[in-house]
Amino acid sequence: MIITNKSDIDLSNLSEGRVLLIDKDKNKTSFNVVSNIRRIFNIKKVGHAGTLDPAATGLLIVALGRKTKEIYKYQDMPKTYTGVITLGKKTPSMDSETEPIEVKSFEHVSEDDIEDVRKTFLGEIQQIPPMYSALKHKGKALYKYARKGIEIKREPRIVNIYSFEINKIKLPDITFKIECSKGTYLRVIADDFGSKLNCGAYLSKLRRTQIGKYKVEDALTIAELDKKVSLQNNRI
Repeated sequence: MIITNKSDIDLSNLSEGRVLLIDKDKNKTSFNVVSNIRRIFNIKKVGHAGTLDPAATGLLIVALGRKTKEIYKYQDMPKTYTGVITLGKKTPSMDSETEPIEVKSFEHVSEDDIEDVRKTFLGEIQQIPPMYSALKHKGKALYKYARKGIEIKREPRIVNIYSFEINKIKLPDITFKIECSKGTYLRVIADDFGSKLNCGAYLSKLRRTQIGKYKVEDALTIAELDKKVSLQNNRI
């Protein structure tokens, strides 16, 4: 059973499992979401199907109890994002979490240039995972090395970009929508986009709107979930 913003919540036998659609707030980690759900349901066995960066918002699929064994089903589903690539600046994290380290002019960039670069990302592409990520090296997350200024060699990975739409251009901002395979780093796409335009870029906004057939408009925020469960507890 998938719990959405339209669902009633059965609080009996939670260990048997539930799957929740959560709309993650900005500046909250995916781990924060899991911790809050543990508190709300008073259950330890909770996991999510695909990390969202702290600066990003949107759909996170979370499983409780025995349903955590089925997380892989959701991890493998295509994911859809909307967001904004901002030209003219590079940041270490490739998004808005860190301050710019390089500023360049973007005055030479035309809409035709943007369209030409967009096409290069379609289909199977190679990505080098960012240093500011939760990937592990010798048991430690890469972002912990990055914060100390240590660079770890990462091997490129193949990901698939099923569609890439440019919805609005108001330089320095490019508003987009992307559908992609699991393991795709949108921050890397933004950084590579800027490199190809020879002006630098970073991901200034990101929202995950869909995972497979599941949509963010059907999801609950943590505050909404907390209220829903509290009301249900009061009825018991």
